[in-house]
Amino acid sequence: MYEVNTAVVGTVITNPVKRSANGEEVISFRMASNARRQDRGTGEWVDSGTLYLSVSCWRRLVAGVGASIMVGDPIVAYGQLRTNEYTSKDGVARSDLEMRASAIGPDLARCIVKIERPKLPASQDPAATASTTDREIEQSTPRPERHLEPVGT
Repeated sequence: MYEVNTAVVGTVITNPVKRSANGEEVISFRMASNARRQDRGTGEWVDSGTLYLSVSCWRRLVAGVGASIMVGDPIVAYGQLRTNEYTSKDGVARSDLEMRASAIGPDLARCIVKIERPKLPASQDPAATASTTDREIEQSTPRPERHLEPVGT
């Protein structure tokens, strides 16, 4: 199967749902990406179509996406695109575009994010081996929490 890696900028349109597949956890959601262009004649922005796609996140992405992503969030999703062809319950042949994500992140052009880093055990914490000066700098630097704020349009 030919798989294309690509980045899609868009908005989460369904809450992520966690499930088990083949003994592994997966979390999935739908996103929409609107194409916009500037009209040459009027200079106004014109919407020219919407791409809808299902995004599935496996392994290490499951916990981060589950704790961070919800409906309405502006994101950038990167991964392999695939087309799923199937027959619906009413017998109609359909296809769906799916991304198997390898990275998900906030779209910083449309929001401000404060990052919450997980606490590391002292044996793995680089700050535990840092010099006093480095530790003082680290402690004086505020650690922001995760919080999405819309950027002015």
